[in-house]
Amino acid sequence: MLFERINPMTGAVASTAEAMQASDIPAIAARAAAAFPAWAAMGPNARRAVLMKAAAALESRADAFVEAMMGEIGATRGWALFNLGLAASMVREAAALTTQISGEVIPSDKPGCVAMALREPVGVILGIAPWNAPIILGVRAIAVPLACGNAVILKASEQCPRTHALIIEAFAEAGFPEGVVNVVTNAPKDAAEVVGALIDAPQVKRINFTGSTAVGRIIAVRAAQHLKPCLLELGGKAPLIVLEDADLDEAVKAAAFGAFMNQGQICMSTERIIVVDAVADAFAEKFKAKVAAMPVGDPREGTTPLGAVVDAKTVAHCKSLIEDALAKGAQLLTGGETTHNVLMPAHVVAGVTQDMKLFRDESFGPVVGVIRARDEAHAIELANDTEYGLSAAVFTRDTARGLRVARQIKSGICHVNGPTVHDEAQMPFGGVGASGYGRFGGKAGIDSFTELRWITMETQPGHYPI
Repeated sequence: MLFERINPMTGAVASTAEAMQASDIPAIAARAAAAFPAWAAMGPNARRAVLMKAAAALESRADAFVEAMMGEIGATRGWALFNLGLAASMVREAAALTTQISGEVIPSDKPGCVAMALREPVGVILGIAPWNAPIILGVRAIAVPLACGNAVILKASEQCPRTHALIIEAFAEAGFPEGVVNVVTNAPKDAAEVVGALIDAPQVKRINFTGSTAVGRIIAVRAAQHLKPCLLELGGKAPLIVLEDADLDEAVKAAAFGAFMNQGQICMSTERIIVVDAVADAFAEKFKAKVAAMPVGDPREGTTPLGAVVDAKTVAHCKSLIEDALAKGAQLLTGGETTHNVLMPAHVVAGVTQDMKLFRDESFGPVVGVIRARDEAHAIELANDTEYGLSAAVFTRDTARGLRVARQIKSGICHVNGPTVHDEAQMPFGGVGASGYGRFGGKAGIDSFTELRWITMETQPGHYPI
């Protein structure tokens, strides 16, 4: 049985994929578990060599990835190629980690006892990836787990099954042993049952999920019933603070990029621009001019910075947030009518206050709110007035001040004089609060995808009280 993914721009079929059922999951999990021991036993350089081949295989599919992302989610060519570049970097970083999965010898109070802390692979790891940055997040779900010696199952997004399948095809070409890398595709109506069966499978030992906070809570509860650890990278409501001594031109560039890259459909997207009163008017004037010069258009033509959003539901959600804000006294600085159902222009709403939905609810679309703060302390207070805590940014010419402010913002990530959207393969990536817990990236990924074991070796005769 197959299911279809419809192109949001044209209404034509973008891709078809197998509509797996919950009943298919036990065999897939068993296959992964059977393949795990041999992969785990391979030396670090052998695993590194296969991962390096996977990175090259990904890059060789550039045209196919662009076509798939344009068709399935309305992405621009630039966004697809950025995805591919960072994803390949993530695989190479994972390859470099294979020889860094180290332990330590810990001094023991017991004479003749050599005590060691060792990191070992876990078994089968389930990675659940979303549609919005599909190559980056699909690869991130499996690359470091594989480097650590685990077998993996990638649960592809129903909205981009072809894009995620291309990742698996590239990994297969690289030469992973049969059964080490697996993919599950399913129709949207079967998602809950399929994911539930994956979490319940005894062979699955850990889960990583990137997606909405609402679904992350469900996954965490289901996994907790089996005492299975999760790594959850969830929603965000990223603040960008502009202090009175900021370079406004730099702040404007970073805010526009952070708010509207990929039409604002990034977990790190700038959702709240918090500007101190002293420069609020000057910032608003510059920001309005910048955003008004960023048109939206057909991503297939590649002539505009903004492309399609993923579906009409996103447009409706964003419009509801804007309408609520305007009804409560906010002002629309720039915007426009949506065409072709999913070509929504960039919207900037000024005068946003804490009683508006736009202040609190993640838009995940091309709309950003501008909020006035009295001073630095008030700006920090506003930034922290959210359940989320993924990414944040602060702009000031005083870097020591910027660091001081960054330390007071409750988020997993904060950038001084840089945009909220920033990702690198080697960095510890993740949030706090409703943005989830655990960290992807670099050595933090090793911690997430290995078991830490204590092993001792006695080198002298034992002396016991009984």
